Amino acid sequence: MAIPLTRLGDRAFNHSASNDAEAEYDRLRELAREEAAKRNSCFDRAHQAYERGDGAEAKELSNEGKRHAAKMDEYNKQASDFIFRENNATDRVPDDTIDLHGQFVEEAEDILERRIRYAQQHGQTHLHVIVGKGNHSANHVQKIKPRVEQVCRELGLQYATEENTGRIYVNLQGGEAVMPPPSTHQGGNDYPGSGRPTHGGQQQTQHGHHGGQSQHHQQQQQQQQQEQPDEIDRLVSKLFRKLGDCCIVM
Repeated sequence: MAIPLTRLGDRAFNHSASNDAEAEYDRLRELAREEAAKRNSCFDRAHQAYERGDGAEAKELSNEGKRHAAKMDEYNKQASDFIFRENNATDRVPDDTIDLHGQFVEEAEDILERRIRYAQQHGQTHLHVIVGKGNHSANHVQKIKPRVEQVCRELGLQYATEENTGRIYVNLQGGEAVMPPPSTHQGGNDYPGSGRPTHGGQQQTQHGHHGGQSQHHQQQQQQQQQEQPDEIDRLVSKLFRKLGDCCIVM
């Protein structure tokens, strides 16, 4: 029951990916990072222009920054969709499992919500969510797992951490999260799902990368860099509302 073109987080790949696949994923994330840097620069310069009284230039730079932001979002979406297809192919995960390796936290949240809705609409009773153990995250801190647990609580679903702490079992019917008989499927490093669950989950999880801690740390910095200009953007937008139509460039 693989859901088409949905997206994924710990190490990017759950299997021994080809060099071409890794290169494509890295290429898309790098393009997104470059657009984020351009966006940040535009927003910084827009703020500086406004401070010196040049509202027209500030507006122009802000609009340019928004165009770079749109490109950043598109590249990240392409990377997210690409890695999801790689990790959630029908020969890599069973029908009752979704793998969130390779995703930013917000991407993973969006994917999971859609996957849960899809599963419920098709009569699926439970879902195994692979979130990773945080082994490749900075300080081994899991990031996706807490967000998965939050989504479950918001949807009124009970969940349990499996014996493999990189997996979460979710009861999609609203009842207690009791594990079904062990699956014989063996996939990536976080796939074996037998054992007793820990109910309520553990408040820790990941977002990592296939290239080890240093590459994953760069990915974390990329995500933080892409989020930083939000306050500047809001400030510039507020200033433009005050300026009204006086700053229209002819």
